[in-house]
Amino acid sequence: MHSLDLNLLTALDALLEEGSVLGAARRLHLSPPAMSRTLGRIRRATGDAILVRTGRTMAATPFALRVRADVHRLVEEAQALLAPDAEVDPATLRRTFTLRFHDAITASVGPRLVAAVHGMAPGVRLRFLGEAGDDTSDLRHGRVDAEIGATEPELPEIRSEILGYDARVVAVPLGVRGKTLGLGRYTKMAHVIVSRRGRLRDPLDDALEARGLARSTVASAPTVDAALALAGALGAAVTVPGRMTADALTRHGMQPLPLPLEAPPVPIVLTWHQRNDTDRAHAWLRDEIRAAFAR
Repeated sequence: MHSLDLNLLTALDALLEEGSVLGAARRLHLSPPAMSRTLGRIRRATGDAILVRTGRTMAATPFALRVRADVHRLVEEAQALLAPDAEVDPATLRRTFTLRFHDAITASVGPRLVAAVHGMAPGVRLRFLGEAGDDTSDLRHGRVDAEIGATEPELPEIRSEILGYDARVVAVPLGVRGKTLGLGRYTKMAHVIVSRRGRLRDPLDDALEARGLARSTVASAPTVDAALALAGALGAAVTVPGRMTADALTRHGMQPLPLPLEAPPVPIVLTWHQRNDTDRAHAWLRDEIRAAFAR
């Protein structure tokens, strides 16, 4: 079996379908002598004559008749396996996709994405995971199909696309007066930081420190929703991406004010593994993610 050439299955299928060496040769675009040599190899591999002459024609042996359907099925399955994926019909697609999004994006974009996908592909299920405390290899190992976060990948096999940017705002309770915060007022307020790793400092503290300033951080929370709940209860401030958290701010009785220092906008980065580049179903889902984000 170690020396068996599986290409012989294609030749055997042609011989059994055509019932002759000449017909099989024409079908496979081979010369009759080459097809005869291939039949000899098949006979040696199987220990059976496969086709025997009966007058001017050839007849299949009992063994050949017995395996004919299985051989044809195997050849068709191999061709289907190696052929490019057909166009995806969302209406008949049956698949579960696992997504790991920043929690603010799950809350803001997730409902639109689920509604669109369910409307077009009722057989598709979306499973949303919370962001991990540390970087993972879940995309590489296929445990997650796509991620959306704020950082671009370092590994070359991870594809990425920036869907857009979101400006940072300072979320404060509705009772805080004024349409702006000066740096002095900003630093005097208590602050809650959003950190999935539980950090009590972020790059804004470095920017403040460069100006000889510091803020008072009283807590950190792993999600935007939890940080807003804490800030609302404490009368504290939370610096968050503005557009992605607009609905959450309303739910928690918070209002957005401009950040009183310059900070780069937050990139919104879609990532997936390169093996899914040509997966038609995965490409369809990526298109739906882009559309939901745009909406």
